[in-house]
Amino acid sequence: MMEFWAALALSLLLGALLALLFAAVSRKNGGTEQPDQNRPQTAAAPPEESSVKAPSSKKLKQQQRKEKLQQHTFSHPLLASSLKSHSGSVTCLDFSSNGKYLASCADDRTVRIWSTKDFLDREHKCLRANVELDHATLVRFSPDTRAFITWLANGETIRIFKMTKKEDGTFSFKAAPEDFPQRHKGIVINIGIAETGKFIMTASVDTTILIWDLKGEVLASINTNQMTNSYAAVSPCGRFVASCGFTPDVKVWEVCFAKTGEFKEVTRAFDLKGHSAGVYSFDFSNDSRRMATVSRDGTWKLWDTDVEYKQQQDPYLLRTVPCQVSEGSRIALSPDGRAVAVSSGRDVAVYSAVSGQLEEEFHSVHSEDITDLRFDVNNRFLVCSGDRAIRVFHNITGYRAAVQDMQALLKKATNDGVRQRLQQQLLDAKKALDALLSAQKS
Repeated sequence: MMEFWAALALSLLLGALLALLFAAVSRKNGGTEQPDQNRPQTAAAPPEESSVKAPSSKKLKQQQRKEKLQQHTFSHPLLASSLKSHSGSVTCLDFSSNGKYLASCADDRTVRIWSTKDFLDREHKCLRANVELDHATLVRFSPDTRAFITWLANGETIRIFKMTKKEDGTFSFKAAPEDFPQRHKGIVINIGIAETGKFIMTASVDTTILIWDLKGEVLASINTNQMTNSYAAVSPCGRFVASCGFTPDVKVWEVCFAKTGEFKEVTRAFDLKGHSAGVYSFDFSNDSRRMATVSRDGTWKLWDTDVEYKQQQDPYLLRTVPCQVSEGSRIALSPDGRAVAVSSGRDVAVYSAVSGQLEEEFHSVHSEDITDLRFDVNNRFLVCSGDRAIRVFHNITGYRAAVQDMQALLKKATNDGVRQRLQQQLLDAKKALDALLSAQKS
């Protein structure tokens, strides 16, 4: 009898050990490990017959949900929120001119519209527009926020979506009956709509920029003569189109219209000359009087572009600051011109545009290289994309600069009404800054 119980205990112990060994091997071989996008893919072995059952759909969904949560893991005291509704990599971001909405597009065949007033909430709802039989790589709001345009990855053209506001405050989306005709031969790197609503710009890597009317007719074609284009954009004032690329210069053109509204011509305005190597990207301040550029020479530069170029006046170089860069680095200049953000791979550095001082660094913000980087129009937030998530940071650098500017204005103010208004604004700005600094220390 004793031998029976001893044998039974031994068999149970061996069974437990085998179970633990099996679990450990399963965990090591992949349980919840994230796939490495850079790992070389080997040919799949032919399937072998097995009596082991495939995981149920419920377990598979739980595993996918767990992997998705792991991919989005990132934290920082200045992180205001992470927007997570896309199931594919986010490629482009754009704020509406009224500051109320953020548009994002991804390779999951959707465009999402987010409300900026929800950025500080725990939950972030969004509206979804489906891109039928294709996916958008670029998205831009119309000036009146009643439509947005997208660049189609497979169709290689522009598709316009109209936004109709419903009684509950949400929007419905409807694609235009026809897409724009195909005109580009190279990969399109950016699109834009003039704030005046007079034209649309598309730019491709093969040095071509096209100026379109809103009906899909090409008004002008620009050859940038830069060997390759790396970035192009329309200025916030709606007058200028600029591009950068292999050469160390940024070229700027004015798109001219007659007083009657008819298109006249595209004329060369001015160049930004000073970098010693190709320029990755650039950005404008909201009034188009400042520009920031980042180059493969390892610097970013700030320029005064409020010049009379028709009188042969050149832009002024205000500042040159060394920075970390990598292929495809992006630069963002806050609308008020007080802060500059530069991406390098998966990292973001934020500088004071006033002093050039490095103030904040965010490391490994995304699991992939950053694809877009922008300040919101009210200078409160800095957003970036690089994987399925959109990171929203507090613009603490902008708050600091605003406090300093208001202190300087307060010293010069002589009118009592102006002084009282500045004192209240300064108090509000200091409270906001103190709250962010407290969160950062904790």
